[in-house]
Amino acid sequence: MEMELPPNDGDVLSVVDMHTGGEPLRIVLSGYPEVKGDSVLAKRRYVRGQLDHLRRMLMYEPRGHYDMYGALIVDSEMPDAHLGVLFMHNEGYSTMCGHAVIALGRFAVDYKLVKEPQSPETQVNIHCPCGLVKAFVEYSNGKTGAVRFLSVPAFAFATDVTVTVEGFGEVLVDISYGGAFYAFVSAQTFGLDVNKSRTRDLVDVATAVTKAVKSQVKLHHPTSDDLAFLYGTILTDGSDAYSSEPTANVCVFAEAQVDRSPTGSGVTARVALQYHKGLIKLDQVRTFQSGATGSRFTGKAVQEVQCGDFKAVVVEVSGRAVYTGVSRFVREADDELAHGFLLK
Repeated sequence: MEMELPPNDGDVLSVVDMHTGGEPLRIVLSGYPEVKGDSVLAKRRYVRGQLDHLRRMLMYEPRGHYDMYGALIVDSEMPDAHLGVLFMHNEGYSTMCGHAVIALGRFAVDYKLVKEPQSPETQVNIHCPCGLVKAFVEYSNGKTGAVRFLSVPAFAFATDVTVTVEGFGEVLVDISYGGAFYAFVSAQTFGLDVNKSRTRDLVDVATAVTKAVKSQVKLHHPTSDDLAFLYGTILTDGSDAYSSEPTANVCVFAEAQVDRSPTGSGVTARVALQYHKGLIKLDQVRTFQSGATGSRFTGKAVQEVQCGDFKAVVVEVSGRAVYTGVSRFVREADDELAHGFLLK
């Protein structure tokens, strides 16, 4: 029997929950007030300053958890976009999220944000804070399937950068951009294995690397200062040369949050890095595996482009998202834990 929520004097938010390769995505259907701003980036600044209590309500316990991830659909100023989106997590708001784009592509077709789906693929243009990302959703007989997307220009920012990591001394890292900036380093550098080591150990090392890079390397992006921040660190298995075998990694982002998937924007940045180093060629498909769950994405560089002074590539990433539930969440005005909490 379907139950109605009792009367309350607080917020009510309706969501659809999905996951891509094990990484959750909570998509807001309704309950947010108007998000002001004349651009998606301006809207990102607005929700961060004015509506952050709603992010905490959905991401934090008791309705979420430390590693929850969310998406708020907003209007886009781009005429070609089917939707704009703001990404949210335990620390704040990202500029790009590949696992979310894969889920949102399927969601947009199923929830008729695209008016006339096409077979065998329906294109969904998603305006992320980093720019327009084009997703292509398998569509046949009214059913949606796997999704691939074409990234914003991705590029290697710097390679073999020496940073001093607390507890480990000098470490060489690469920094690459795939809609967000990531530091890359082999887990073997720290005596770890992304497939076998304890998640806690991987998180501690990645967090130390992120802290070192943030304090010792100044990032910049050719188009917007809003994009010039390090999102996290990706520990790899060191298998960067082209191979038909999967290569594994674990991404630790935001406030020590662990991605359960191979990380869509991370795969984008890693492909750009491998291409920059001459380890892969255009249209060479690589399979990327999550060290956390074993789930897989594929990625390939499909086109050379320019992004400011950087030689960049457009990367295609493919994966599959599934639905896990539909919910309505309430926050009563007299709730002593109304703003949520996180246990580390």
